Amino acid sequence: MSNFVPKMKPQINVAIDGYSSCGKSTLAKELAKALGYIYIDSGAMYRAVTYYVLTHHIDLNNAVELQNALNNIRITFESNSNTRQTETFLNGINVEAQIRDKAVSNLVSQVSAIKAVREMLVKQQQAMGNAKGVVMDGRDIGTVVFPDAEVKLFVTAHIAVRTQRRYAELIAKGIQTTPDEVQQNLQMRDHIDSTRSITPLQQAADAIVIDTTHLTREEQLKQAMEVVQQKLTLHH
Repeated sequence: MSNFVPKMKPQINVAIDGYSSCGKSTLAKELAKALGYIYIDSGAMYRAVTYYVLTHHIDLNNAVELQNALNNIRITFESNSNTRQTETFLNGINVEAQIRDKAVSNLVSQVSAIKAVREMLVKQQQAMGNAKGVVMDGRDIGTVVFPDAEVKLFVTAHIAVRTQRRYAELIAKGIQTTPDEVQQNLQMRDHIDSTRSITPLQQAADAIVIDTTHLTREEQLKQAMEVVQQKLTLHH
């Protein structure tokens, strides 16, 4: 009988940060699928907390009330067997559609700026990445959640392109809005995300920038895969 043990493929964590509607979630999902890794949408976790806050009429200025709410929040991800997409569950209920609502989009940056919210979710996110083989996207993944991630990508795109993408996405979901409204929402979120005192959105020093302004989805994935393959080769 052979004592040969097949060498396991090394697994790494991939951190993807960037502004809203740059295409980072799409890239993260496709990259995870191509690598056979787990995709975690950190933004969906903040949206789920925001949705809970809205539906339970939590006063964000009341620290005790907010902390009690956070103690009652459990966020999990499950793969939809039909679409093969990862969906967000809040306390066991699928809220994937509800957390994309305009009311949630308008409040999510404000909720994300709260220290207690960030601390709770960062702990959860770090626990998810302990076993490696995770692709996670957000605002502070490469700087705070996975500062030791083997691959860090920072995704950016021109505001006009981001507005166009987000507007098309919302219209496709039947959400009525205007390009102006979308652009204002994105700029407001950029400002809050970049200037908040707690873990603001910033590019990690060792992150590789992917500007998606003129790139197709295939080209974005190709660029990201090249970076990952290079890193995996070094890990052999």
